[in-house]
Amino acid sequence: MLSARSLFQEILDNDESFRLFCSIAASGETQGGWENARIAALVPPSERGLAPKIARHGADEDKHGRIFHALLRKRGLAPVPVPTDTDYTMILERHGIGLAHDRLRADRPLTVPDIVAYLAHSRVTEQRASEQMDLLRRYFAGHPDVGRAVRMISADEDNHLAYCHEELLRFAADGHGRTIQRTLRACALAEIRIYRDVSLAVMAHMGRILGWPRARSALLASGIRSVYAYERAAGWRRMVSLRMPEHRNALGGPATHAPEFA
Repeated sequence: MLSARSLFQEILDNDESFRLFCSIAASGETQGGWENARIAALVPPSERGLAPKIARHGADEDKHGRIFHALLRKRGLAPVPVPTDTDYTMILERHGIGLAHDRLRADRPLTVPDIVAYLAHSRVTEQRASEQMDLLRRYFAGHPDVGRAVRMISADEDNHLAYCHEELLRFAADGHGRTIQRTLRACALAEIRIYRDVSLAVMAHMGRILGWPRARSALLASGIRSVYAYERAAGWRRMVSLRMPEHRNALGGPATHAPEFA
């Protein structure tokens, strides 16, 4: 029977599909680490108090990249180049979601609207990351190879999402509410489309590696498109709501270290 658990298990059990999975994940996390580090360095003077939290966010993402590389090393595998059609982070950037990399490479301070845009983008993408890692945690928290990694990354993603909620509510109280809602809606509608396309690409690559029959690949593609149809109709709204998190100041401390994998 085809299920999310059996699908992930099949990917984890095969060296080549596991190598592609970890390479894609590591690349996205490392890119996110660079973006957050640059944003922290360019925070406008009026928001310097936010810089340590943004830096912590970036350090967490870098840590996640190292964890995925460590999982590869544990199995004696090397990363592979990430196919361009599976590069979620770079595709988002090319579609104008978040701050442009050319802007982040410039040595001039960001503006408050830039920070609001960054937080709105992060609120949407961290929703996706939190949900994905929650799924993996439910299925593989006790897995002997990936369990610790899944638990740690999932907790971090939950913290990132809580931080985005709290900071966006602060900016909304300062008069940026309409801009935040407009930006969140645009980001969410773009993200669900890009997530659909990237998911289709990833499953196509996995299908070739694992030798899936055409009928199974078609069924998975249909499922991905069905999820998109739901998200386009109503599901995107979960990505734009804001509520004060139970865990306040979630990124107020230092980043935790990546675990060692023997």
